[in-house]
Amino acid sequence: MSNKVLEAKKLSKYFYDPVKFQVLKEIDMTINHGEFVSIVGKSGCGKSTLLYLLSTMDTDYEGELYIHEALITGEPDKILAQIRNENIGFVFQFHYLLSEYNVLKNVMLPGMKLAKLSEKEIEHNAMEHLKTLNMEDQALKMPNQLSGGQKQRVAIARALINNPLIIMGDEPTGNLDKKNSDLVFDIFEKLTIEKQQTLLVVTHDTDFAKRTHRIITMEDGRIIP
Repeated sequence: MSNKVLEAKKLSKYFYDPVKFQVLKEIDMTINHGEFVSIVGKSGCGKSTLLYLLSTMDTDYEGELYIHEALITGEPDKILAQIRNENIGFVFQFHYLLSEYNVLKNVMLPGMKLAKLSEKEIEHNAMEHLKTLNMEDQALKMPNQLSGGQKQRVAIARALINNPLIIMGDEPTGNLDKKNSDLVFDIFEKLTIEKQQTLLVVTHDTDFAKRTHRIITMEDGRIIP
């Protein structure tokens, strides 16, 4: 099995509104298995744009993108959706839990969509992830009964449900206080140590970034050495 989880070669991205503007400039980067990597840089430098390209959610770019050394650039949307669901877990600044479902069901949803396991197996795995995050006692609560920090832990459990190759975070602590930010960092660190989970996190939080394995710094659409 390759050690490279994700690789970008000469990734460039343009916005066209109101005029043509290059937001990413020939990005070359590799994320290896079990790494915990942060992307930092000033607002507007292209961090989140890069993450959306790497996550396959935005396909309008120049260059090449590889997941596990397989070229995925140019694959049709249906194939990319499958690749995304199988290989990438997402944790955003806002948890995006569905208010009509309880915690357990929210965690199960990506597993139900992938449909590789039975509902009973997915439920079992969801409870295991909630246990890992000390949230099993909240499994039958509705999202509106949880604190902000608890909601983000549920979002992490949901990101883990399909055993992804990589978890991508877009400002996952951006909405949290210091205590809950530290808690989220500790969860991520534990996942890398105990499960060899690969993590790539865009963050404004310099304290968070300093504690990750590697920092990628961006400026004006480029990665700076």
